[in-house]
Amino acid sequence: MLRLLLLSGLAFQSFVTATLYTDPTQLPTREYDFVVVGAGTAGSVIAARLSENPAFSVLVIEAGSSNQNILAAEVPFLGSSLSPNTAVTWNYTTTPQIGLNNRSIPYPRGYVLGGSSTINFEIWTRGSIDDYNRFADVTCDPGWSWDEMFHYMKKSEHLVPPTDNRSVFGEVDPSIHGKKGPVQVSLGGFVSGMDRRVIDTTRELDCEFPYNVDMNSGYPLGLGWVQNSVSSKGFRSSSATAYLTPAMERDNLDVLIQTRVTKLVAVSQENGVPTFGQVEVAQTATGPRLLFNATKEVILSGGAINTPQLLQLSGVGDSALLASFNITTILNLEDVGKNLSDHPFLANHWLVNSTSTFEKVGRNATLTADLLAQWNATGTGLFSDPGANQIGWKRLPSNSSIFQQYPDPSAGPASAHYELLPVNGFVSFVESTPATGFFMSVVTNVASPLSRGSVTLASSDPFDNPIINPALLESPFDIYVMVEAIKSAKRFVEAPAWKGYIIQALGALNSTIDEDLAEYARNSTSTVFHPVGTARMTSYSNQDGVVNPDLLVKGSSGLRIVDASVLPYIPAAHPQACVYALAERAADLIKAAWS
Repeated sequence: MLRLLLLSGLAFQSFVTATLYTDPTQLPTREYDFVVVGAGTAGSVIAARLSENPAFSVLVIEAGSSNQNILAAEVPFLGSSLSPNTAVTWNYTTTPQIGLNNRSIPYPRGYVLGGSSTINFEIWTRGSIDDYNRFADVTCDPGWSWDEMFHYMKKSEHLVPPTDNRSVFGEVDPSIHGKKGPVQVSLGGFVSGMDRRVIDTTRELDCEFPYNVDMNSGYPLGLGWVQNSVSSKGFRSSSATAYLTPAMERDNLDVLIQTRVTKLVAVSQENGVPTFGQVEVAQTATGPRLLFNATKEVILSGGAINTPQLLQLSGVGDSALLASFNITTILNLEDVGKNLSDHPFLANHWLVNSTSTFEKVGRNATLTADLLAQWNATGTGLFSDPGANQIGWKRLPSNSSIFQQYPDPSAGPASAHYELLPVNGFVSFVESTPATGFFMSVVTNVASPLSRGSVTLASSDPFDNPIINPALLESPFDIYVMVEAIKSAKRFVEAPAWKGYIIQALGALNSTIDEDLAEYARNSTSTVFHPVGTARMTSYSNQDGVVNPDLLVKGSSGLRIVDASVLPYIPAAHPQACVYALAERAADLIKAAWS
């Protein structure tokens, strides 16, 4: 029922009044100062910030559709219906995953204005101080440190009251949040009895699950209230609604949708350094190719999957790989498409003594309609919530046996090894919700994985999907962490707060044997859709990597990458807040370069 709402033609608010171009031949010019490839989380920030300067002309090209009139992209609770296998996702599939017992899994990315910020689960976590300081260390650029990036974190956000307008004293620290930024950020506005049990657990088991008033302080360890990219009126706040929509009233910004960039074109070469100044576009595999010129820069914001694919299609990548597809190497950068890192996602389920879980909604069309009507009328109620009101971050004990075999892949002592996410219902990307019974889930995610995968071409056709291997749970370290996370989740629900509520664990979760839990994890884990690292940033002197600390592609001119692919390590967080901050700093770097 909920998934069908995605197909509804009804939308209760229109976000964009300006005309979007759907035909590249209709654009008023073929030449712009900046051409931004991809109107996703980062690309929309770049387009909006650069067009603040009326002297700059900006074109942003999005392969997907408009975000207008998509009900599920507006209602926070319906976000889970946006993927996979919908019209607003790329609908990728991974290679068989060794760590998942050779299962291939769906790997959706946003195919719509706003990109994955339009289809994600809206969780807003910055990561730890160590995450950013490691970025600064590996790039030899203090501008990527926590202290320097904190300004951009606040610049991107506007902390607003939750939809129920309750007092959030003790649930968030307003002093560390932005108050004027584009993305509206709030706490969940529909508090259930399960939420109170979660918070009670932090008091009853405070040594293992200490309460954290605001994990976006840079010190996320502990458990507390989660923040979401949801407005005080109960609408999703995405890069499309927060950044791109206001900017589209400007005369110096054009937005072209339903158009794929098929190639980045080097217009000249001097002393072996290619200058990129054109993009080739097409709307179908057999349709005509058109060129657009960028007199200052091409800014690639395709995301951690599409960015390396387009680089490789354009002759930027490992020359041996390119030669195998008869693609002429323009720039030999062996790291393109490598270093793919993602967070393995496992939903653990318990049968509970309740009739007020999400199953009640999914099985009752009348209730669903009533909740939607409430949201439409007031922006309140269950549908104003993404679905999880608390989140926890934990580390392995420092004396864990696994550290005798593997180095600690986390960024430092403030960064988590794994995440706990309690949910008032049955959630899974692998199993269907049972037809009867009421459930609770505690999601466990590996937050600092050691495994690394890749994105490579399947062919030289830009309309073919790339080969995606996130290598989920491939490292023994990651499966060890997942098992420890499962055991932590089991201890969590043994707190007195859950007495009389938890009936029983489901399936293999009942086992107390680590090997059984590892096999259960391999059979039931998927991804939480956080790919990063496939065009990683390194220092100016480092010959490895893809971009320099200023995000310009190494060994080239006129080409810059601004998206999650440049992150050299995955942050121990749901990364959208990190990507917004990255894009805000990138916009300032670009403005400074062309001031």
